[in-house]
Amino acid sequence: MNKPLADRIRPTTLDDVVGQKHLLTKGKALYNLIESGDIPNLIFYGPSGVGKTTVASIIANRTNRALRKLNGTTASTQDIKDIVSEIDTFSAPNGILLYLDEIQYFNKRQQQSLLEFIENGKITLIASTTENPYFYIYPAILSRSTVFEFKPIDSGDVVPAVKRGFDFLSKEYDVELDIQDGVIDRISKACFGDVRKALNSVENCFYAAQTEKGKKTVTMELADELTQKSSVRYDKDGEEHYDIISAYQKSMRGSDPDAALHYLARLLEGGDLPSACRRLMVCACEDVGLAYPQIIPIVKAAVDIAMMVGLPEARIPLADAVILVATAPKSNSGEQAIDKAMADVQKGNYGSIPRQLQNKHFDGEDAEVKGQFYLYPHDFENHWTYQQYLPDKIKNKHYYEYGPNKNEQAFKAYWDKIKGNK
Repeated sequence: MNKPLADRIRPTTLDDVVGQKHLLTKGKALYNLIESGDIPNLIFYGPSGVGKTTVASIIANRTNRALRKLNGTTASTQDIKDIVSEIDTFSAPNGILLYLDEIQYFNKRQQQSLLEFIENGKITLIASTTENPYFYIYPAILSRSTVFEFKPIDSGDVVPAVKRGFDFLSKEYDVELDIQDGVIDRISKACFGDVRKALNSVENCFYAAQTEKGKKTVTMELADELTQKSSVRYDKDGEEHYDIISAYQKSMRGSDPDAALHYLARLLEGGDLPSACRRLMVCACEDVGLAYPQIIPIVKAAVDIAMMVGLPEARIPLADAVILVATAPKSNSGEQAIDKAMADVQKGNYGSIPRQLQNKHFDGEDAEVKGQFYLYPHDFENHWTYQQYLPDKIKNKHYYEYGPNKNEQAFKAYWDKIKGNK
């Protein structure tokens, strides 16, 4: 069975690598390091299919050290021992360059076992990871390595790789290709910056294309069918998941309905309906809140509908609710008030509940003043009268500040008049 197309046409020079111009343009730090041939320990961090393995392979080919490869998902402690045992032998006289893919799957002990040899320079480590290295890689390894972040590749930069893939297959199978207008652009955009995924789509389109008179025709219909849904980049357990839901809520908070809808679409395309609903409800309460309190039951109703009908129809009530939250007036006065109150409670800054608010109606013999003396507000004009509600210890505490929005200012004006600013 042939290796995947992405492996068969993997670039062998930096000039052929697509994207990553912030790293691989002449004069950039990583480019200069590679060109110098004096390679330090490196960690490549970024999503899959953006060139981490390709650049590591190019580096490995430029060194006279013995190249060894491990994958964190399958390598064992014995594999590490076997590599270490080669140090200073005829098989690795100049040391070892270890390419460790998916290092985040190595446990702490496995990573520690490499530390001594990385430190003395007998092993040069080039590791790649799709997870944030500052969370998943042992700090001592990090402190001895230089981290470079690889970013998703723009669709325009993917185009040359897609063309090269089709050209390669055409020559490999000695068959003429007729690629309809728009196919290359469709594949390049649908891969969401993952070149490997784009080349998988190229391969699938090539094999699925009908052959007539020695010519294969790749149609737009075929490209659409083979690049839908599965091309969406989303990992519910990965860092990108948290980046998307963060951007989703911050876009609603920032009153940008277009951006909020974009991130909602990414959540829904990834099938993550629960996260879309949860953050929407949080944003309605936290960021709109008392500026438009009616929004809370409205959003809850939209979420209930979405959960009841499921995808794809759930997108409709959620879109309505997201636009409403994004365009509504904003106030976080409620959140600020409860945070202040909770901070007091957590510090033990509270006292006994005032007698007039207690649930008991009879006093013990030790009570100096008997009677509850609760004042029922509805017995008074405007359904309000002054009495102390906070414990004596914090009776003058002030948590809630009216927001500057029209709704809260109307409430403030009402109660200033009723209470006489008491």
